Parts: sequence; structure tokens; C-alpha cells
Amino acid sequence: MRRFGPGDAVALGLGLAFLYLPILYVVAFSFNASRLVTVWAGFSTRWYAALAQNTALREAAWVSLRVALAAATLATLLGTLAAVALARFGRFPGRTLMTGLVYAPMVLPEVVSGLSLLLLFVASGVERGIGTVTLAHTTLGLPFVTVIVGARLGLLDRELEEAARDLGAGPVMAFWTVTLPLIAPAVAAGFLLAFTLSVDDLVIASFTSGPGATTLPMRIYSQVRLGVTPEINAVSSLMILAVTVAVAVSGLVLRRRSSATR
Repeated sequence: MRRFGPGDAVALGLGLAFLYLPILYVVAFSFNASRLVTVWAGFSTRWYAALAQNTALREAAWVSLRVALAAATLATLLGTLAAVALARFGRFPGRTLMTGLVYAPMVLPEVVSGLSLLLLFVASGVERGIGTVTLAHTTLGLPFVTVIVGARLGLLDRELEEAARDLGAGPVMAFWTVTLPLIAPAVAAGFLLAFTLSVDDLVIASFTSGPGATTLPMRIYSQVRLGVTPEINAVSSLMILAVTVAVAVSGLVLRRRSSATR
């Protein structure tokens, strides 16, 4: 086995710097006293106070949170059901078509997906708003949930489900009491990924949003075109903090769950 040498350390350091230095830069300059985001003028929290007074950014963040929670919930529910169908029902008529339809949003460019959904909503006479953005983000997150949950189902010992069936449990009861607890970490991971994709999305939301449905990425993009302000650094830092806390909490919960099952 090859040892970890100095060259490996340099390559790792350069890779981490490339990934995380821009993030640290944004966080550091969110505490800059100057309005100029490239000139450090001392430590200050004035931009977080200004962010609290920025109604447009607050409303956009609330819209993004509502849409992400609803879309992630729907994507997790439908994606889990799709994964169970593909992993447990064997070969059935239309399986290949279903697999292609479920996984297609993963490989399609977001511009194509957004335009297709826009044409669908216009042709259907559906008024664009929070509902259409939620449906669009559900479509975006569903295949990722299916892949994650399907991979966990593929590693699951089916004899546990068969034992539950032998003891008198029906298909629904066996899934609810045996399968679902075993795949719960994968379901949670799929939910978090779908939530992150929804919060992060700009392209699809731009096509499918309407009045009163401006998400946070759309609001930030519209302001960045006029120049980056320290308030944008502040809201980005809060998003980084929220993601860090969510990942840490989920990791702690999964670690405790793993320790309890040993």
C-alpha cells in the first residue's frame, strides 16, 4: 500500500483551497465594515442588521424555504415509491419506460427541463406561482431520491421482509415495520439532497415562477447583476451556516442510530 507522501499532501491542500477558499472569502467579507466587498475596512455586523431590514431578501428566503420543504417531501415520497417498484416488483410491462422517465431529469440540461415545464404549464392553463415552482422542483429531486433509496434497497437482505410476511404481516405492514426503518437513512439522505437542490436551483425556477414566487437564488442573481453587496455575502453566510448545521445534525442522528443497532 502506497504511503501518503508530500506530493499527495500538496495536491489535497490545493484541492481543498480551490473548493473552500471562495466560501471562506464570502463569510469573511460578510463581516466587512465597508460597502466595498473587495476592500477590508474592519470587523462589523452591520450587514446582518441590514439584512434583517431587507424585506425583499427575507420574502425570497421564505418562498425558497416553503418551496424546498414541499418539493423535498413530495420528491421523497414519490421517489421512495418508485425505488420500491423498481427494486421489488421485478420485471413488469413498462419497466424500461418507467426507468427512463424517472431518471431522465438527472441527465437533461436544466434549461431544457425548465422550458419543457413552462410549455406544459402554459398549455395546461396553469397559473405560474409557488405551486408550479414546487412541482418543478419535485421533478428535479425525484430521480435523486430514487437512486439513493434504490441503492439501499439493493443492499437490503430480502429475507427480513420474507420473515415478516411468514409471520403474518401483509405487504404494507412488512414495508412499514421492517423495510422502511432499514432504509430510513437513505430516505433522509434523499430528502436532504432534494431540499438542497430546490434551494440551490435558479434555472428551472426562473422558467416556472410567477408573481410572488421569487426564490432566493433568483433574488440574489438579480441583485448580483448590479454588483455584489455585503448583504448578499451575509445571506450567503447564513445559508452556509444552515447547511453546516443540517449536515452535522443528520450525521449525529445517523451515528447514534448506527450505534443503537449494533
